[in-house]
Amino acid sequence: QVQLVESGGGLVQAGGSLRLSCAASGDIFSNYAMGWFRQAPGKEREFVAAITWTSDTAHADSVAGRFTISRDNAKSTAFLQMNSLKPEDTAVYSCAAKRSRTLVMRTAQYEYDYWGQGTQVTVFS
Repeated sequence: QVQLVESGGGLVQAGGSLRLSCAASGDIFSNYAMGWFRQAPGKEREFVAAITWTSDTAHADSVAGRFTISRDNAKSTAFLQMNSLKPEDTAVYSCAAKRSRTLVMRTAQYEYDYWGQGTQVTVFS
């Protein structure tokens, strides 16, 4: 079982950048596929980005070219680099983990077993 803690959220002006971190503990991090999801007020949670244990990645169309997911297995941490932020990126961002050493790219919430508590990102214009 793995525990996840996000950090790095905050208040940023449109066009700015933030880097979210998801620190994992309790198990071997490299055995897990990781994902980032977000939920804006009044909206359902949506997929943002995913990374396999081999560091293959996928990004939602809405963030492709602006956001980049990555991982550092030595630090047991996943990252979400967010550039060119827009007000519509405002949401609570949560990381998720699935124990998986396959090449399957997991973009659906139900595919993940463990979740962090979330970190607020607010982008103002």
